[in-house]
Amino acid sequence: MPTAVRATSDFFDQLTFDLLKLRVVAQQRFRPLSADELNRRPGTGRWSAGQCLEHLNIVGGHYLPTIAARIKRAQARGSKPAAEAKQGFIGRKFIEAMRTPASEKPRTSPRRYAPTGTRLPRTVAEVFSRQIDELLRLVLLARQVNANAVRIPNPLFPLILLRLTDQLEFLVVHIQRHVAQAEAVLAGISSRTAASASAA
Repeated sequence: MPTAVRATSDFFDQLTFDLLKLRVVAQQRFRPLSADELNRRPGTGRWSAGQCLEHLNIVGGHYLPTIAARIKRAQARGSKPAAEAKQGFIGRKFIEAMRTPASEKPRTSPRRYAPTGTRLPRTVAEVFSRQIDELLRLVLLARQVNANAVRIPNPLFPLILLRLTDQLEFLVVHIQRHVAQAEAVLAGISSRTAASASAA
């Protein structure tokens, strides 16, 4: 299967647009939530909105420092942006799998990425907002190097090295997936609350 190719400026413009939308959701939807709202679970064995965010924070904690270090290394080598952003075969498979909504195809997260508890502080939403800001910063820096040539190791499978283009897109799609999951949890809780109030 041929490698997918997009204009570098278009590719990074789309990532930036998607992250800015997620930033608005983080600021307006998640940060105002109370601890009770963040921690309310829709059912046994299902994540709360806060757990969705903590999962994203854990994943970001693994990837963002590595991405920052690899971009810095590319800058030190004098790397220059390529005209086109390329997508690798493995990266495309990872991204396509992540595009399936969590409601349609739940996945079991590796233990190291799983939420650490069921009672999380409100700071989980603040950390998530800061990570969105950091990812926006890294996308801006990635525009300035040949992101096709920068390779990011997978924390679970170190022999898998994704192109920086694929890794950034994967992270954005992964965030979109779990933000949608968190919003669905909150919508379900709001609907049940409203139904209880009208019944009373």
